[in-house]
Amino acid sequence: MITNIRLQNFRSYKDASFEFEDGVNVIVGPNASGKTNLLEAILVVAQGKSYRAKDSELIKDKKPWARIDADIVASHRVVKIERTTGTPKKTFELDDQAYSRLGTTKQMPVVLFEPNQLQLITTSPEQRRTFADNLLEQINPEFARAKRQYLRTLAQRNSLLKNDNKTAQNQMFVWNIRLSELGGEIVKHRQDLIDIFNKDISKTYSTIADQNHRLALVYSSKINTTNYASSLLKKLEQDEQLDRLRGFTGAGPHRDDIQIIIDKQPLQNKASRGETRTLLLALKIKESHILEERRGTKPVLLLDDVFGELDGRRRHMLTDFLRSYQVFITTTDADLIVKNFTKTAKIIAF
Repeated sequence: MITNIRLQNFRSYKDASFEFEDGVNVIVGPNASGKTNLLEAILVVAQGKSYRAKDSELIKDKKPWARIDADIVASHRVVKIERTTGTPKKTFELDDQAYSRLGTTKQMPVVLFEPNQLQLITTSPEQRRTFADNLLEQINPEFARAKRQYLRTLAQRNSLLKNDNKTAQNQMFVWNIRLSELGGEIVKHRQDLIDIFNKDISKTYSTIADQNHRLALVYSSKINTTNYASSLLKKLEQDEQLDRLRGFTGAGPHRDDIQIIIDKQPLQNKASRGETRTLLLALKIKESHILEERRGTKPVLLLDDVFGELDGRRRHMLTDFLRSYQVFITTTDADLIVKNFTKTAKIIAF
């Protein structure tokens, strides 16, 4: 539970403090009043990073630094971002202990529900990969490590692809092996997560839709997933010349997809507005349950201006679900939220 937060030179805030309740906190105000910036600050102090901006963009105007202080139950957290000539320097303090980054075990579990995620079903595979990977990074330190190393290895291989000298060509095999090994780890973790979702995602979706449906997530790749590492290595070797021509690596976990099948049909091909919202709500509810189960504590829920995107039935379902969590909801219409939570919501007005 986050009890209070202070923002200094963060985004649109010069110096502002807010107190929160252990329940539903409604952040209400007109557009461009700073609502989403407050939600973003909560995410940064909990997870160590923003979902929509680089660190340099979190510092107000031309100020030299930004700072967030927050009390979380019995502990105190500080995030400092200092402007430098290169990449901003970001540091963390947890009860006066300094860290250069927040590892998985030091992060607070968070579920974010924001407008761009409404396109999760119908847009590019990147959003679906990001959804799965962000959850895995919160519950599995080994996945977070493998993903960081994979991205560094991928960048090194892509650099070699653009270099035609003999040394670069001789090094390629070593990087292919390493990329394949890490790729195999990543895909194994993703498939394990999909198995967890598939255990009861149909039931959750059917309850929200008030109609029985069969839903499944399916991992989709150009690579044989039975033995992903060795299959990827073979593909990298086969496609090396093609990759050199296009200047990047065309196969691997960074190109894979997660298909969503409803009643034996790919949802991406025919998703209606209602189906999209029902599915995203089902995924977010399941995400919350997984985080609570794996981390042993309830996640904080952040809902950025999405309540109004739901119809009456879906609002009712979401309202019932939210009651047992600490929730932060931004909106331009307080009445829309408050009437769903009677008088239990704390209002933070801008």
